[in-house]
Amino acid sequence: MFEFTLTARNGHARAGVFTTPHGDLLTPVFAPVGTQATVKTLTPEQLKDINATLVLSNTYHLYLRPGDELVRNMGGLHKFMQWPRPILTDSGGFQVFSLSDSRTVDDEGVTFKSHIDGSTHRFTPEKSIAIQEHLGADIIMAFDECSDPNDHAYTELAMERTHRWAERSLRAQTRSDQALFGIVQGGVSPDLREESAKFISSLNTPGIAIGGLSVGETKQEMHTMLDVMASHLPESRPRYLMGVGTPEDLINGVARGIDMFDCVLPTRLARHHSAFAPEGRLNLMNASFTRDQSPIDDGCDCYTCRTFTRAYLRHLIVAKELLAGTLISIHNLRALIRLMEQIRYLIENGTFEAQIPELLVLWSNNAKRINHEG
Repeated sequence: MFEFTLTARNGHARAGVFTTPHGDLLTPVFAPVGTQATVKTLTPEQLKDINATLVLSNTYHLYLRPGDELVRNMGGLHKFMQWPRPILTDSGGFQVFSLSDSRTVDDEGVTFKSHIDGSTHRFTPEKSIAIQEHLGADIIMAFDECSDPNDHAYTELAMERTHRWAERSLRAQTRSDQALFGIVQGGVSPDLREESAKFISSLNTPGIAIGGLSVGETKQEMHTMLDVMASHLPESRPRYLMGVGTPEDLINGVARGIDMFDCVLPTRLARHHSAFAPEGRLNLMNASFTRDQSPIDDGCDCYTCRTFTRAYLRHLIVAKELLAGTLISIHNLRALIRLMEQIRYLIENGTFEAQIPELLVLWSNNAKRINHEG
């Protein structure tokens, strides 16, 4: 049911097709994040209009609210959220560690308190897989443990636990219509990343996720870890870099053999009035846009850029109209999806590697402003 076919290569960059029950994913691909079964401010039709082909939803959040059994009884995520294309769910591991102030980790699993009401819950690999089977996504994740990348000793313990939990996740899986990805951990330690890449690859899962990056390490550390892992990951399976999505990260990730990405960044920026543009990231609340009759990006084909001016978007922001978040989200997501479409085209034509410097220069202002403004 799940097949990954490489259609072109250029350097380490790959173009491919990953077959799922709800359609083929053309890779490399960027997935908008729909944490609570919705990409914030957008309808499924708007997502289809920008050519989003994969959406990510969150196991931890949907387990707490509205509940995975309710979603199952409503026909699964695809029917519940009216999204007919592929869906990916994470394992809940990252949220357990990042959102819960009170948690206890042992070899069996994690006990934690809900960030919503303080109630106590427990996740194990078996529980995480059961929840994801109720949700019914096409691509699901093995339960893993995130750790502080600066603590080598604990990172090693967490990696070893992640490996055992990956094996338990595989044994717990009962549905054959979901592709279960193992997750590589190991912080920013080359020796641990290499060991983890080899172990997770040996499990022969339909795809491999890379976790524990974009969590505070430098860009150079991220790139080094991707380079370390590259030769130890099988060519025949898609590689998913979790939670990474600046334009610069997408370009550098593809250049290092990554096929799949997700990130909340485009919609989060939109809710804070910021838009990707050729001259850099724009704060559309700035008074300089009061009479600006140009679109966000003359070269963008999204509904927002085809229809509205920067002046109108600023008016919506100043007037505190909710439409502002929707229109800027449409543009920001389309900008990254267009970037991935362009990268795929360049890979297929054998010119991506040569154009990496030009692409990085083109998007560098956005990346710098993101880092500067947080």
